[in-house]
Amino acid sequence: MKRKNHNNRQVELPNFCHAGVNLRIALTVEAALVAGVVARASDVQTFWADFIALSALAQPALLLTLLTLCGAGRRLRSLSYPVGVGFTLLLGVAAPLLAALWMAPLLGGVQPFSLPGLAVFSLLIGAGLLAYFNLRARALSPAITEARLQALQARIRPHFLFNSLNAVLSLVRNDPRRAEHALENMADLFRALMSNASQLAPLEDEVALTRAYLELEQLRLGDRLQVVWHIANMPGDALIPPLLIQPLVENAVYYGIEPQPDGGEISLNIYRSGDKVHVVVRNPVASGASHHKGNHIALDNIRERLLLHFDLDAQLKSEQLGSVYQVNIVIPYTRERAHSTATHPHR
Repeated sequence: MKRKNHNNRQVELPNFCHAGVNLRIALTVEAALVAGVVARASDVQTFWADFIALSALAQPALLLTLLTLCGAGRRLRSLSYPVGVGFTLLLGVAAPLLAALWMAPLLGGVQPFSLPGLAVFSLLIGAGLLAYFNLRARALSPAITEARLQALQARIRPHFLFNSLNAVLSLVRNDPRRAEHALENMADLFRALMSNASQLAPLEDEVALTRAYLELEQLRLGDRLQVVWHIANMPGDALIPPLLIQPLVENAVYYGIEPQPDGGEISLNIYRSGDKVHVVVRNPVASGASHHKGNHIALDNIRERLLLHFDLDAQLKSEQLGSVYQVNIVIPYTRERAHSTATHPHR
């Protein structure tokens, strides 16, 4: 369980398996060690001797602590926030103490500081880090909201809405069932646009939303728009930021298919490799169509939201490979509902 802050963003424990979280913890511990040694060292030689002795104990203890917190992370994040904090601090104190006891024979019985001192140091560092991650989550709340608003403004292109409505009107008399299905697709798309972007959603729902969007585009583009899906190895239960794939496909249609008289093919390859989920979108590159030369608003927005949700554990790479433009997104594979998932209709 989580608790909400004044910005209505759910505050929770950090994901201790994420590289960004671990890097911040490691840097904080090292900084605290340096500060402690500087405070009591009388000269440079003493500083280095004390620092090496402390690091010999701190590095294995830190590694054991991070592994323990990562292993227990899902269970900790399922608890209420105060209880999770309590157990996190308990593990953060117990792991260094166990490491110190285990390494005592290797250090020849010489302890850089007492076990009670180590416990107090670990407790203070742990409490300070949890407070930092809590404040960081609060600070990110308006940032995610702003990113959602930018995504909303970028996604609702007037020409798309106008063309979709015209396509539906043309079907009302001749093919009412298809027109009804198209209206359902539009409702699903705009429902997703209005959803809370701070909530992660299942990958299968994002794929369903993207299919709905492509069906709308095919009403007006017809055979000019060809789509190839490679999703046999897609982990449908993976949680991703909403509106991650659909904007990429919309860019592919707008900049890669529309400018070409004969259209072209969009390829989507979504698969899991180890603990990562890969999303690869390819489209043809249109030549000599200056008004379709894409800006990078959508890509920048997606990159920002990936950073806010996954920190350093996500990547976005875009490149032109000959006559093909490719966007490759890599995110951590997780089924843990770090945020309450947004509601998308299953199709």
